[in-house]
Formats: sequence, C-alpha cells, structure tokens
Amino acid sequence: MDREFFEDCRVGEKALSPGRTLTETDIVLFAAFTGDWLAVHTDAEYAKQSPFGERIAHGLLVLTVGSALLLRAQFNLLPKSTIALYGVEKVRFVAPAKIGDTIHTEGEVISLTELDKTRGLIVVRGEIKNQRNELLATFTLKGLVGRRGGQAAGPPAQGTTP
Repeated sequence: MDREFFEDCRVGEKALSPGRTLTETDIVLFAAFTGDWLAVHTDAEYAKQSPFGERIAHGLLVLTVGSALLLRAQFNLLPKSTIALYGVEKVRFVAPAKIGDTIHTEGEVISLTELDKTRGLIVVRGEIKNQRNELLATFTLKGLVGRRGGQAAGPPAQGTTP
C-alpha cells in the first residue's frame, strides 16, 4: 500500500526489502568514490591474513545500500510526501559483509512526531542481514515527511518575510 502523508503512517508498521548482492565492483567503486582504500576492502592478499580471511565490504557501503533497500520494499515505510533524510543514528556494524553476500533490510516504524502543520518526522529502526539471516548492521533512520493538508515548507514567497 502506498502512503501519501505522515498521517498515513503507524508506529509498529514493518517492511522487508528485496535482496541485493554485494559485488567486487561495488567495493571498488565505493573505494574510488570515497577515497577509502583500506587494504581489508581492496587488497585480497592482505585481507587473507586479516581476522575476516577475505575482503569485506565497507561498513558505510553496507549501510548505504541497506538503508536504500528499504525504499524498494513492497511496503515502503516512508510516504510519497517524503521531503528529506533528516538523520541516521545509532549505527552499529555487528558482522562483516563479504563479496557475494546478498543483503536485505528489515525495518519498523518506531516513532512519529508532528513538527508543524506541514511536516512530520518518521523514525525507522533498521536491521541489515545477509542471505543466512545473520545480522550485519543496525541503524535508526529519520525521515522528514509532508503532512496532509499542509504545503511543503519552502522558501518564503518573494517580497515576504518568514
């Protein structure tokens, strides 16, 4: 069910994302984009000697892909009136994701806060897991969303003061 506004959301709603396989290309492109070329991610011989025994995905790559997967869930926890990502908090990397792991995300709305007549804040707790249902990471995501009957807050009209 697609939801339009803040008022259409409920605490306790849950969603399960589809899976996405992490590839060597993902890791190399993420390293190039961010400048994080740590050997445990990019040097196969070094990584063999690490506690993980092989290369692992960057934690922030797992978080980025995992949180975005929630937007592809059959039941999207964020309504169509989503304005912006407000914050990501309480991130914990519990176990490594390796090349070839297929991750998915389980999310639950844990709070709803009315901010003003036009906006509300939705807080979603997420758990990123691999194909064996092993927990890889947890996070709390906050989304700024529009409210029914209000107009999205934007810049004041020309010639007016806020």
